[in-house]
Amino acid sequence: MDTLRLRFEPGGDEYPLAVGVHGIGRVEGGSRLGPVDASPLVNFCVDRRGVWLSVPEGTRGVHVNGRPVLRMAMLRLGDAVFLDGSGIRLVPSEPPRQPEAGFGDSTGEAGDVRVVLRGVGGQYHGRSFTLERPRLVGRAPESDIRIDEAAFAERHARLEMLRGEVVLRDLGSAEGSQVNGEPVRDAVLRPGDQVVFDAHHRFVLEAPLGAPPPVPDPAGDAAATGTPRARQGGMRLPWLLLAALLLAGLLALLLLFGAG
Repeated sequence: MDTLRLRFEPGGDEYPLAVGVHGIGRVEGGSRLGPVDASPLVNFCVDRRGVWLSVPEGTRGVHVNGRPVLRMAMLRLGDAVFLDGSGIRLVPSEPPRQPEAGFGDSTGEAGDVRVVLRGVGGQYHGRSFTLERPRLVGRAPESDIRIDEAAFAERHARLEMLRGEVVLRDLGSAEGSQVNGEPVRDAVLRPGDQVVFDAHHRFVLEAPLGAPPPVPDPAGDAAATGTPRARQGGMRLPWLLLAALLLAGLLALLLLFGAG
């Protein structure tokens, strides 16, 4: 958690977040926001679960990504908090990693259906897009994530799996995108990263960390190797015989005592 920071806007001053409670209020005669020891307007609570925004009784007008918060909200990297006429953004200490040298056109490699871009704000809130294939973001009708706004580029960006990593690639847009609150053109994304298009269309990348590859379909394996699937049930035969013998014994006892 010590890699997270609060960035105060305007001005760009940053404050590192360690585990604990951090009160934020007006400092220097009320001219700007910053850390305070008493009477905070809001608290940022950091623990092993993440970062929480807590609003004390009496504070009004707190918003996270444009949504009002009355008591508490869990924050993600890149979230924007609006408070008392000023902005605060939760950012990492390092900017997003750029793709390696030689990064070029799509390689055509297969993606992973378990890697998902989930909408958390804007018109795609609550919808998910899997990355088993490249996804085009833009105003064009063929876009997978279509943002039909006049100022938005027809082909804004593309997200895809390249060399086993998720890569965001700008396709010539005027304003670029944001990753965890940082303006970018191209970037390598990690699970949990927040990507923003056109200021308010927000997505979070979700992917299993260190998960094993999908379990192959036994039917597919049998077809590929020529091994009959019936062989998989060979171990069940002794149990079936034992059950049949037990049932036959019970019937014999019933007949014997019934005849007497």
